[in-house]
Amino acid sequence: MPFSSTNPPFGLLNGRRFIPDASLKPLLEGYSALQVPGPETVWATGEVDLGDSVHLLRYYLDNEDYWLQVLMNGDKVGDSVLFGYHSAVALHDEAHLQRLVGSQSKVGLPIYEHDGCLYSRQWGREPGQARLVPLYERVVSPDARYGIQHLSMLYARDTGLPERREFLLLSAEEDEAGKAIFTTSLGITLLPTDFHVT
Repeated sequence: MPFSSTNPPFGLLNGRRFIPDASLKPLLEGYSALQVPGPETVWATGEVDLGDSVHLLRYYLDNEDYWLQVLMNGDKVGDSVLFGYHSAVALHDEAHLQRLVGSQSKVGLPIYEHDGCLYSRQWGREPGQARLVPLYERVVSPDARYGIQHLSMLYARDTGLPERREFLLLSAEEDEAGKAIFTTSLGITLLPTDFHVT
């Protein structure tokens, strides 16, 4: 049984409503490029087992542009990040993938520029280009259960707001049917007071 259904943080489950607080959107204006969505229903739930009782739980919203990620360490809730997809590019073949994330790309370098902002790499300690991190995600929706293979790199920058960082997640993803895409997602730290679930 998935961790996400046995002990969901904030009561998040498929079919529940994720409702951002009205104060969140004006708070982020000028500090983050992420556009805060309105109230949305959780459509699908993803889970990444990182080992040692650490899980990433991902709640994909009815508006397919957004998803909420919650880090769990055992039963303890860690960082929560609201992500919005910035772009998704279909991958045609291995050569296309290598052009986007291979050794000649900028993905994995210590600093990455996106839309005029500089982000610092969060994964990997190499002085040069770090390898993308492989992750396996199990997803459950009302329609199906399936797995997704990810090769990901996470970046972050300070926003100037206390306790809030803006994240940039770059990920090459392939589902069980062989459909492959490269996604760019922008995220912002959420505090428990930023939203409620009904």
